[in-house]
Amino acid sequence: MHSRHVDIVHAARACVGTRCRVQGRVPGLALDCVGVAVAAAKGAGLLFSVPQDYCLAADNRDRLAAGLAAAGCLPRAGDPLAGDLALIAVTAAQRHLAVCCGDTFVHAHFGLGRVVEAPLPPEWARTGWRFPEN
Repeated sequence: MHSRHVDIVHAARACVGTRCRVQGRVPGLALDCVGVAVAAAKGAGLLFSVPQDYCLAADNRDRLAAGLAAAGCLPRAGDPLAGDLALIAVTAAQRHLAVCCGDTFVHAHFGLGRVVEAPLPPEWARTGWRFPEN
């Protein structure tokens, strides 16, 4: 694993326990799924931003994919690896981001009201995106 991926995983795990809030961008205070990704990137020294005007209840697949590509991330074939982002299809019409930490993922779990680290449900289809390595 690239040392930057270790930093990404460490920074994502530091977000666990933070309460969930739409558009949240402050670890320890409030995060949404994009906020977790931004915090993980920042912890590895990366600048990462995506559009601010998205809606959790909408299919943001194309918008999120375009934002990931614009931030220098590359799509990965197969399952995400530790330090990668996962673009997840929670339902056919809803997308979500999580940071892969190996067998678990760090993500904003609005049902629990906080950022968690846990395996994802197997029915959640996921596509891996690799943060830039340079």
